[in-house]
Amino acid sequence: MRYFTLVASALALASAVQAHALGSLARVSVVDRETGAELPTYYARGQYWVAGNPGARYAIEIRNGGAGRLLAVTSVDGVNVLSGDTAGFDQDGYVFDPGQSYQITGWRKSNAEVAAFTFTDARDSYAGRTGRAANVGVIGVALFREQPPAVSRSAPEPPMTAAPAIGAAADRALAGSALAAAPAALNAPVPAPAPAPAARLGTGHGEREYSYVVDTEFHRMQPTPNEVIRIRYDSLENLVAMGIIRRPRPVPRTPDAFPGSEQRHFVPDPPG
Repeated sequence: MRYFTLVASALALASAVQAHALGSLARVSVVDRETGAELPTYYARGQYWVAGNPGARYAIEIRNGGAGRLLAVTSVDGVNVLSGDTAGFDQDGYVFDPGQSYQITGWRKSNAEVAAFTFTDARDSYAGRTGRAANVGVIGVALFREQPPAVSRSAPEPPMTAAPAIGAAADRALAGSALAAAPAALNAPVPAPAPAPAARLGTGHGEREYSYVVDTEFHRMQPTPNEVIRIRYDSLENLVAMGIIRRPRPVPRTPDAFPGSEQRHFVPDPPG
């Protein structure tokens, strides 16, 4: 199994509970690259949801807040973002150094290039165009802790990672299945999408962009993930129609008995 490290500058309503980043081992969020803002996350129906803007480029931002390296096997629409294979836990992923933050911006095409993630009609998504539309609309990140290096009393082992000279590192690696505490729940299939009034959003195969990676090694502490994060996504209109997001009710305007007359204003008090 080959391992690759991305080199980048270290940055980057049923129950309408809003958040941004998710996860405990690492913080995962979806970023609108047009605005640079993290998309609000809504928790409803036992799942996390974000509203994507059709046509916009987006990134999956992962931030390792722990003291050890982490492997993040990442999928979009049920497809591994590095290899293009139908996603599985035992596949390639990104490795993050302690404290590192990195934005995964597209489908990897080579060690130096990706095809940008874009929100698009599900029929035009990469998964849809490759005959795998069943899981369109979900982002997944499976996180693995690293196995500690073996202790040698004779000579110290060489370092396992050829760390890049600049900033953040992220790698390709294998993945596993679920939290040790609840493997069955984490291995459960993604629920079928709720009915929506308009075409669902998927992730397209956008324009080529520069994104450099280098090789590294990573040995998993266990064959199954220590944490799995799933984020569903669709258009704002569809999420509103499904009841995931509730629009605020407009406040009715109070009728004015003299709408054509100017009101007098006086000097207000200063703050405090």
